[in-house]
Amino acid sequence: MSGFFTSRWVEAPEGVVQLDDALLPAGFRAGGVPCGLKGDGKTDLGIVVCDSGDVSSAILLTLNAAAAAPVRVCRDHLRQDSIRAVIVNSGNANAATGEQGMADAISMRDEAASELGLDPEQVAVAETGVIGVPMDMDAVLSGVGGLAAGVDRQGAVAFSEAIMTTDKFPKRCTLKSGGVTISAQAKGAGMIEPGFATMLCFVQTDAVVEDANGLLRKATADSFERITVDGQMSTNDTVLFQASGESGLPLPDGLLDAVLLQLALEVVRDGEGATRVGRIEVTGARDDQEADLVARRIANSPLVKTALLGRDPNWGRIAQAAGAALAGSDIGELGPDVIEAGELAGEETEAELSLRLDRGKAKSHIYFSDLTHEYIVINAEYTT
Repeated sequence: MSGFFTSRWVEAPEGVVQLDDALLPAGFRAGGVPCGLKGDGKTDLGIVVCDSGDVSSAILLTLNAAAAAPVRVCRDHLRQDSIRAVIVNSGNANAATGEQGMADAISMRDEAASELGLDPEQVAVAETGVIGVPMDMDAVLSGVGGLAAGVDRQGAVAFSEAIMTTDKFPKRCTLKSGGVTISAQAKGAGMIEPGFATMLCFVQTDAVVEDANGLLRKATADSFERITVDGQMSTNDTVLFQASGESGLPLPDGLLDAVLLQLALEVVRDGEGATRVGRIEVTGARDDQEADLVARRIANSPLVKTALLGRDPNWGRIAQAAGAALAGSDIGELGPDVIEAGELAGEETEAELSLRLDRGKAKSHIYFSDLTHEYIVINAEYTT
């Protein structure tokens, strides 16, 4: 089994092997360059391009009502089932930037399309960084030409570096299973709340895929929609899935699901100062909505999150959060007979918690990070 799957909560398909994570599947090229948005000389502009005209694709975008300009461009001006390329920058989210922000996102997309010789409506755009700051478009546009000319099949590392902001480590992989190769790059550490809470994730495969949208929605529902770091939904969340079909083979069952869950857990593990990841499972709820509500309330509770940090088996905090989620109802006394929280006190970096409500048969689970002093420092000083 590939060493990429490091979490006990990920069920890796049989026979998966890990390849050089700089390599992309057949039919894809990528790259990344510094253009000056980060101001420290770090890579901050990246492209992934699919050379196959028969590409099958799908994209999922944030539900945030204050969605950033690149999200709006992808939502309203993109052929979502045949996306040939994506251009991404870090260092500026281009969110809350008004009409100029929309014009800038379109300009960035159009320049990339021109350099790659593609239809602009087949080029996605994604951005991440500080909200409410105008884009330095001179810097972006000056970097696009050289970036587009330098993409190759070994460009996944440079691309993954181009999308990082407060991430402590890159989140990427290239795996092979059953003759099919899949690669993925993700970023995210803060502003993570279930509801396409990826921040950014890009997945490429040489498999033949008939229903890219259905596959991506299923895999995301069980991964990125099941995580939280701080209960905050990003304005820029984007998940893009592209299949070149170059292998001539179907995507192995469970491969995309496993890759996205591992990446989602890495986002939580990197949760701006996080030291541990918890999984809370709520069973016995009246319906799915109730189960999800309770699980999310527990996962986002500062009291539960600090107990996870301090390895304090204070299960009363779980009872309090569950009761607050169902305020106005009567769920009786919740005691140790229905709450399992012993792993809060364990030395493992992953802790399994559970709560049984005895109100029905529905269940839900959420993965969450602990809350540390470093999270406060990072976000108190984010723009200074």
